[in-house]
Amino acid sequence: MQLKIHNTFSGKKELFVPRDPNRITLYACGPTVYNYIHIGNGRPAVVFDVLFRLLKAGFPNVAYARNITDIDDKINAAVPDSNDKNAAIRELSDYYSEAYTKDVSALGTLTPTFVPRATDHIEEIIALIKTLIERGHAYAAEGHVLFDVPSYADYGQLSNRSLQDMLDGARVEVAPYKKDPKDFVLWKPSDDKTPGWDSPWGKGRPGWHIECSAMIHKHLGPSIDIHGGGSDLIFPHHENELAQGRCAFSDEPFANYWMHNGMLTLGNEKMSKSVGNIETIRDLLKDFRGETLRYALLTGKYRSPLSWSRELVAQAKSSLDRLYQSIMQVGDTTGSATSLAYSEVNIKDLPPAVVKALSDDLNTPLALAAMHEIAGDINKSDDPKRKAELKTQLLASGWLLGLLTYTPATWFQGEDKREIDETDIQALIAERNQARSDKNWQKADEVRDHLLAMNIELEDTASGTRWKTI
Repeated sequence: MQLKIHNTFSGKKELFVPRDPNRITLYACGPTVYNYIHIGNGRPAVVFDVLFRLLKAGFPNVAYARNITDIDDKINAAVPDSNDKNAAIRELSDYYSEAYTKDVSALGTLTPTFVPRATDHIEEIIALIKTLIERGHAYAAEGHVLFDVPSYADYGQLSNRSLQDMLDGARVEVAPYKKDPKDFVLWKPSDDKTPGWDSPWGKGRPGWHIECSAMIHKHLGPSIDIHGGGSDLIFPHHENELAQGRCAFSDEPFANYWMHNGMLTLGNEKMSKSVGNIETIRDLLKDFRGETLRYALLTGKYRSPLSWSRELVAQAKSSLDRLYQSIMQVGDTTGSATSLAYSEVNIKDLPPAVVKALSDDLNTPLALAAMHEIAGDINKSDDPKRKAELKTQLLASGWLLGLLTYTPATWFQGEDKREIDETDIQALIAERNQARSDKNWQKADEVRDHLLAMNIELEDTASGTRWKTI
């Protein structure tokens, strides 16, 4: 597989050359769990899920980690004071971790190989901080441990910022105990109202950036193939991760490729909890299937901003309708992409046009267009064997993109998910077809009207009668 990736570090599209072809390593930053996630938070989960699927199809072993940040000042602030605030914080982070998993699962994401939580890696975090101190890249001050930014001459390469141009204190507290305003916290002291763990520097808790570096090292190694996340994380989070990784393991590059997805916008602004212009996945799922939301997220190139709207989601639903209708042309309404295990999907067996699009820096819009070409070929073919072959190609493409997970019969029951007895509907359609065959047009119309009263609409096609809810 000739996979090309736009590497943020170099600013260029590069051919992917794995460190070890027998074990591909991928890490994507997950959420800080203090509230329900919005659809913008769902974009990186979907983008790197597609990459995970593509890598699985092309390589024998892919280790994918997507973390949970469950210790953070935002989480602490979200919990009211109580007699046992530590327990209350854990309860809140547990709740929203589970909510996040449910929401991104509804978007069709596969379970990553590892889902590490920061609080389960305190020992590894402390060990990594000790290494940085020993190597002269960190120092303790007033119960804090800080990374010494000027000690790493290459700081700023990922975000293309020089030390002189960098804004002091960007997402970093400026305090008198810092040697340099740019120095960032690796460990901070905790009081009785905040979670804390014993350490050589006193009771405290980790800073945000050191968590990911420690989890990557434990589960994937000191150096990985691909590190992903939203473009808003390039600086300071990923810049700081890179500095920590290179300084702790100076003979390793930390990550060979950095991939960053663009932000979702609502109106003219980036979707953000702090601004308040968000649509949570939880609320969207009340009106739309997760697969429809996923398709909408895939309509734009992952590195570009994507303008989110209900119109975009409606267009996604119409596009999926056309794909499912083409599957129905084959005459079998039971197949779905979920019937294909990833172990059965080999890159050489997938439609070349879809693979070529995704192998060119995850060009999902072009991959979707290729799927619609396959669907069009199904509709135009009169050869049942060819139709069946094309259906298999379409479902395999669906697996690769995380789409076509429903059977057509279930899909056309409608997004309101009303309970409909498909057996009764098919019996009524058969009764109407018999009436039409007998030229009993009155009876045929009566059956159609009866189905309309059940909110079932029929469509007569050359390959048979389709139905859907209205």
